[in-house]
Amino acid sequence: MIPWKLLDTAQTPGNGLELRLYQRDKEFSIKAGNYELMNSRVYGTEDALGKLACQKIANHPQARVLIGGLGMGYTVRSALDELGDKAQVAVAELVPEVVSWNRGVLAPLAGNPLDDHRVAVHEADVAQMIKTAKDDYNAILLDVDNGPQGLTLKENDWLYSPNGLTTAFAALRPKGVLAIWSSGPEPAFAKRLRRAGFQVEEVALQARGKGKGGAHYTVYMAVRD
Repeated sequence: MIPWKLLDTAQTPGNGLELRLYQRDKEFSIKAGNYELMNSRVYGTEDALGKLACQKIANHPQARVLIGGLGMGYTVRSALDELGDKAQVAVAELVPEVVSWNRGVLAPLAGNPLDDHRVAVHEADVAQMIKTAKDDYNAILLDVDNGPQGLTLKENDWLYSPNGLTTAFAALRPKGVLAIWSSGPEPAFAKRLRRAGFQVEEVALQARGKGKGGAHYTVYMAVRD
């Protein structure tokens, strides 16, 4: 078996959690501690996050989208594939090295999405971008953790709190979509979304990519009614 090769490391701001980028032949993996955050062989749910959300706003030719968490670029690519030429996609990524990886060795995986003229990358906290927005976005897509709890950055818990969800509601335009990736169903979180005023759909997905399949995950689709 071909061994994994460590390509680079990075520190997440605040808690100093180490991210590690590995390569094995044509396969890439990003890990935090002993936990694999993402793998280029199985990425179907990242695709689905962008596709499902942006299909709901495809009738807006100048749609504005905020994506929290760059990952390996699959969510950005799937969102771009659903949006018009005049759309704007802001990507918030806290770790500068992750941006560099996506402009370098990871770029071909999702077809170089950061080279698209519609994309602007912000090395910033997506929570701060949401806090400063008011009726700004047609869609906000969050894939910054393992679901509605802060894994890589404890401060991300705010995003899934009642205050965070109310703030996201205000940052969206009418009929705007808040889409959140989760490692599984979170009934209490769905209730918080509804209390914040959203119409909520829970979509069950299986991670698929170049392999035969993968684990099951959940995407929460919350629409500002």
